[in-house]
Amino acid sequence: MRFRTLQDITEICTREALTIGELMLHDQAKEAGVSVYEVYNQMSDYYQVMKTAVRKGLEMEAGSRSGLIGGDGRKMNVSIAAEEPFVGQWGGKAMAYALAVSEINASMGRIVATPTAGSCGILPGVFVSTQERFDWEDERLVMGLFAAGAIGYVIANNSFISGAEGGCQAEIGSAIGMAAGALVELHGGSPEQAVHAVGLALKNTLGLICDPVAGLVEVPCIVRNGMGAVNALAAADMALAGVRSVIPSDEVISVMLEIGSSMPMEHRETALGGLAQTPTGRKITESIRMGG
Repeated sequence: MRFRTLQDITEICTREALTIGELMLHDQAKEAGVSVYEVYNQMSDYYQVMKTAVRKGLEMEAGSRSGLIGGDGRKMNVSIAAEEPFVGQWGGKAMAYALAVSEINASMGRIVATPTAGSCGILPGVFVSTQERFDWEDERLVMGLFAAGAIGYVIANNSFISGAEGGCQAEIGSAIGMAAGALVELHGGSPEQAVHAVGLALKNTLGLICDPVAGLVEVPCIVRNGMGAVNALAAADMALAGVRSVIPSDEVISVMLEIGSSMPMEHRETALGGLAQTPTGRKITESIRMGG
């Protein structure tokens, strides 16, 4: 890739009159030694998987094998139809869709890790609900995924995207930043605005620990996906309005690395701390170990 930082992305896109998605598409094709057409079609296939996961998740009534989750995306979607949620209809839909995809993951269904399975609901939740809202063609959303991919590439190469390495800030936080930046571009914002959206999103998840109850990617992971989708919308709205990340986004990524590196082992996906070690968390863990 020709870029390693978000600042690199802004400079290249400005100089060459490219969107972030276009930059990522062409650079990825060149690095892989394949045609732009092949790379685009692969990403298009991924988007179809995301849309299918949303639909199946909204239809799902049965819970996961552990019995901890099941049907929350569907409940949220039904609730939106009955009453205007506090976050608005479209914020509610993004939340419902994110929950739905995360439940598909917990039920061993097919998802796209964006950037990980634990944060797989945020991008589909934001993208599919926004596509419905503005009646955008799939092609537009696919290019948005390339923009999200460029942002994720920078985060992965300068910090963490794994909860086991950097806590949930690395999984949920990265996904929120990817979705927020891509959404700004999808709505016509500049590369600079998109990069500010990333910083705004990441700053507000710094220090988020990874504490899955019983070591399963269910509690609190699924709810965090729902909340993360709404956070991504908020960060995108701020950036499009001209709100800037006072601390440059690349520096925010560096802070995420610093915090993740100093985070106790108990708070990095080990289920030895946080919510996993509350009295209820321990009871659930023991019940699952004993077979229910």
